[in-house]
Amino acid sequence: MSKGKKESWEWLKAVVIALVLAFVIRHFLFAPVIVDGESMMPTLEHNDRMIVNKISYTFGEPDRFDIIVFHAPAGKDYIKRVIGLPGDIIEYRDDILYVNGEAILEPYLDELKQAYNGDRLTRDFQEVIVPEGELFVLGDNRGRSKDSRDIGTVDIDEVIGKANVVFWPISNIRIAN
Repeated sequence: MSKGKKESWEWLKAVVIALVLAFVIRHFLFAPVIVDGESMMPTLEHNDRMIVNKISYTFGEPDRFDIIVFHAPAGKDYIKRVIGLPGDIIEYRDDILYVNGEAILEPYLDELKQAYNGDRLTRDFQEVIVPEGELFVLGDNRGRSKDSRDIGTVDIDEVIGKANVVFWPISNIRIAN
């Protein structure tokens, strides 16, 4: 084989390997997602670019307050915060989250509560029992979020992964909690 053909063959192998690796990483491990809308403000801004960790729940289950991406009705992917786990009883009363009858603090809402100047952030809703294999999710910007109050609980099998790394815009690179 001539030197030119050998070099071309090596380049072709390198490109094919790179493409296969990119496919595997993108399809099975990590994927980019763009935040669409205001439902997670102020934690996430419209057009933030994030990395979804697709393997995070392969070896474990979502935790309360994780930010997840999931397949929602109408073929769209949503990004929301896990509030209720399977078997939990969730209720909102007087702008306070109750999980299994216990009031739970939501520090990630403090900034938004200040902006609302004492107005209610979350409308009340009666007890919801989260079925086995499901999650109850809410957007942080409760007045502008289509979430489990509207679409119902989310089947764990519809969860794509955990999203907590914002990589764009560069000025906002951070871990979102």
